[in-house]
Amino acid sequence: MKQLIMVFIFALVAGNALAHFQMVYTPNSALEKPSVIELRHVFNHPFADEHTMEMGLQHDSKTPAPVEEFYVINKGKKKDLLPTLKPITWKGTTNSAGGYASTYKARRMGDHLFVMKPAPYYESNEDIYIQQITKMVVNVAGAPTDWDAELGLKAEIVPLNKPYSIWTGSTFTGIVKQNGKPVPFAEIEVEYLNHDVDITANAMGKKRFSAPQDSFVTQGIKADANGQFTFGLPKAGWWGFCALGAGSDTEHKGKELSQDAVIWVEAKDMQ
Repeated sequence: MKQLIMVFIFALVAGNALAHFQMVYTPNSALEKPSVIELRHVFNHPFADEHTMEMGLQHDSKTPAPVEEFYVINKGKKKDLLPTLKPITWKGTTNSAGGYASTYKARRMGDHLFVMKPAPYYESNEDIYIQQITKMVVNVAGAPTDWDAELGLKAEIVPLNKPYSIWTGSTFTGIVKQNGKPVPFAEIEVEYLNHDVDITANAMGKKRFSAPQDSFVTQGIKADANGQFTFGLPKAGWWGFCALGAGSDTEHKGKELSQDAVIWVEAKDMQ
């Protein structure tokens, strides 16, 4: 019995340390002028970087499934960015796996709201699929336009404060929604991007901080009855928020599907 309890405890600890996050990464979310934005799309564990997952991995095929949707919204206009995706091999701390690189010319001022809907990923350890519909906003020249747009996605986190204009030590607030309706008491995982990112080499770099215990690797919070949550950001950098199973789709290829909502926000130090 004692051995069974220890195995169970280990499983819980390991689960806390292995939260999956679909990344849509760029070095800076607040730009002074129109620029070319370099983006990297990777499925990994942002804080500990224990394992990088192959985007689109399927249980019944050796060929990963392609990204389902990738687009940007600026001043209410939507632009398809699927043709810009280029397959890459992303080098994590312990392994390498397939992801994507893309380039986007932000010609106009305002918010550029990126939405990535990858193909469901097969998690063999749990025999389930995971699909993380991910949002990330880059602002140009400080003029707010689309950062709080509600897109009616199957799984979505709608921000209540600008995700690119947060001082370190301040807070981020959002609402978890499913097809435009709040998800009461949604379970949310939060992780800090705890490594430098080498966007030229498509690789994770130096680790920044160490967690005092595994429960600090992935912060677990819950939304309230209206799907709303608030979280303080103690360090500058990128923070990922993932609302687990918030989406309306629950099955893929005959297996359970966790359709999650992800949003990335950046905190900046005062200079």
